[in-house]
Amino acid sequence: MKKQVLITGGTGYIGSHTAVEFIEAGYEVLIIDNLSNSKIDSLDGIEKITGTKPEFAQFDLTDKLKLNDFFEAHPNIEAIIHFAAYKAVGESVAKPMMYYQNNLGSLMNLLEMTKKYKTKSFVFSSSCTVYGEPEELPVKENSPVQEATSPYGNTKQIAEEIIRDFMKVEQDLKSIALRYFNPVGAHESAEIGELPLGVPNNLVPFITQTAIGIRKELSVFGFDYDTPDGTCIRDYIHVVDLAKAHVIATERLLNNKNKSNYEMFNLGTGTGNSVLEVIKSFEKMSKQKLNYKLVDRRPGDVVKVYSDTEFANNELGWKTEKNLDDMMLSAWNWENNLKNK
Repeated sequence: MKKQVLITGGTGYIGSHTAVEFIEAGYEVLIIDNLSNSKIDSLDGIEKITGTKPEFAQFDLTDKLKLNDFFEAHPNIEAIIHFAAYKAVGESVAKPMMYYQNNLGSLMNLLEMTKKYKTKSFVFSSSCTVYGEPEELPVKENSPVQEATSPYGNTKQIAEEIIRDFMKVEQDLKSIALRYFNPVGAHESAEIGELPLGVPNNLVPFITQTAIGIRKELSVFGFDYDTPDGTCIRDYIHVVDLAKAHVIATERLLNNKNKSNYEMFNLGTGTGNSVLEVIKSFEKMSKQKLNYKLVDRRPGDVVKVYSDTEFANNELGWKTEKNLDDMMLSAWNWENNLKNK
């Protein structure tokens, strides 16, 4: 019998890619998503790639009664991979309470269910935003956590604290927080990829939508930062590399290979690329000239952050396989496939 895993936010960008990797690794995948920032079509994409359509339930995780009913109907869930959250830095600055209520309320409800229904393994989608504006680069797992630069980043910091405190009390449960850097790109089939509803908050979908003519031009926020070309630096990671790490982390917990019942790992490439470097890579791989302009800085943005991946590489036995050019080409193929649909 296949092991059953629950992926919350599983129709979203990272969730759908992770669902593919779990199905291909032989798991039965269940998905809960409220479709607030994703489309149900991604289930068709998952099915086209894997030949399997995951069981899907549409509701909000802040609805504890519905969540309880779901767990009651699915008593054999062995692991939870928790993605579902609001994730736009700018929006969180404008609507902080919405972020705290949703991101933390849903997490607390889920943790209660892990205890009640004895689902022992919990993988949390964290973020490099927990490091704030880092004092030292590259960022290690034990680097000091600075004050968050946005309410979104703060929800990730608080969420990690909630999980850590919960795991201190619930010694028979175990959790891994995966702190990812900047996921980009799409599955090589171009059947699933990043499809934000409305105007994109992330760089790469804004690049591809500008190149294909959906957006008039791309604004590059900040050109006077203390970086080689004046634009922000991030550690961009291919979403498929990231998705694979979730399967490895879950199997670490299921096979009792974890060293403590709460662990955390950075997921990145270990290389920082500036916004202008990303644009140049895209132009090279797509053979499209991009219409962009340099504009003032945006509140909440960190200047530069990239990861030290040694701990994840050695402890998880995981490392990235795809480079920036691979990321840009796959994102462009996905955008073209969307247009053809």
